[in-house]
Amino acid sequence: MTYQKNADAVSKLTPEQYRVTQQSGTERPFTGEYDKHYEPGIYVDVVSGEPLFASSAKFNSGSGWPSFTKPIDNVTEHVDVSHGMRRVEVRSKHGDSHLGHVFPDGPRDQGGMRYCINSASLRFVPKAEMEAQGYGQYLNQVEDK
Repeated sequence: MTYQKNADAVSKLTPEQYRVTQQSGTERPFTGEYDKHYEPGIYVDVVSGEPLFASSAKFNSGSGWPSFTKPIDNVTEHVDVSHGMRRVEVRSKHGDSHLGHVFPDGPRDQGGMRYCINSASLRFVPKAEMEAQGYGQYLNQVEDK
């Protein structure tokens, strides 16, 4: 499958999805659709559809944003010095969507990283629909919790 950003996909974004993914915005904590979402499946870029995170890597960080210990693939990291601090921004590789930031304060027994991701940058694909939607190769990364 080819993943890319295109004008049609961008035109279908809600105002909040556009602000977050295209303007590097951040949704307010505890307001995102996937903050307390723990169904088995994968999370893909809302713009390009590229697979980003598996439900098996999701954990409750209490931060107010969906948090993951590691990406599946397709995540790039960039130094972000906005807002008077130095952080590591994460973006989708092909869609170039702003996803959120990564911090070194995740669960130690799972690598110690916390990918703090905006729900507005994600689309969830339930495990039962992964094969039909073209994500069958990632089923081995999804566990029933």
